[in-house]
Amino acid sequence: MREIVFDTETTGLNPAGGDRMVEIGCVEIFNRMETGKHFHAYFNPDRDMPGEAEAVHGLTAIFLSDKPRFGEKVGDLIEFIQDSPMVAHNASFDFGFLNHELQHCGQPPVCMSRMVDTLSLARTRHPGAKHSLDALCMRFGIDRSHRVKHGALLDAQLLAQVYVELTGGRQIGLGLVAEAGEVSVPAAAGPVTIREPRPPRPHHAAAEELERHRAFIARLADPLWSRFASIG
Repeated sequence: MREIVFDTETTGLNPAGGDRMVEIGCVEIFNRMETGKHFHAYFNPDRDMPGEAEAVHGLTAIFLSDKPRFGEKVGDLIEFIQDSPMVAHNASFDFGFLNHELQHCGQPPVCMSRMVDTLSLARTRHPGAKHSLDALCMRFGIDRSHRVKHGALLDAQLLAQVYVELTGGRQIGLGLVAEAGEVSVPAAAGPVTIREPRPPRPHHAAAEELERHRAFIARLADPLWSRFASIG
């Protein structure tokens, strides 16, 4: 199954209040495996960049000033995402901005039935734990050392790995299960060497060890178990 893992960067938190998307990164996965195909774009928001948002992603108004508007790249984006399910972390936020931008340039919104939220998946699988992207990368041993600031494509690539782990790990696509209740094991690539089982190793104490133990016990003054030796 083809799915798109994506992330956005914005000027703020509220598209209805005038905030705009300034970056989107999309990663294609097929049967829980990254294909290497991706879509990435920066957008000129035609407005200032609040300091709080710039501190998160590092994108300045000057850097974005010569970038295309969302409407100039929307055709390429729609062609890439097609009708595939779309995976995001705290997905309602990213879907809100994506659909606001689509409607702003006269395109139909992405149906919310296509939304897959890894935040909800993480909360279900690990209740009470931290569920940020950084925390999930740490939990699953995913290298995030190159993540200095938020970036849409980098975060989408990290999230794709997190999503695979949240939905069963990479072994989900190995095809080991032939039918329900039946496991198919691939034939060996070469001859199988059959070894004779080793004889069991003795684990009982040697006579000299037992004697040293008795001598040690004899030196104990008023051992606890002697108080109950005559009971019964």
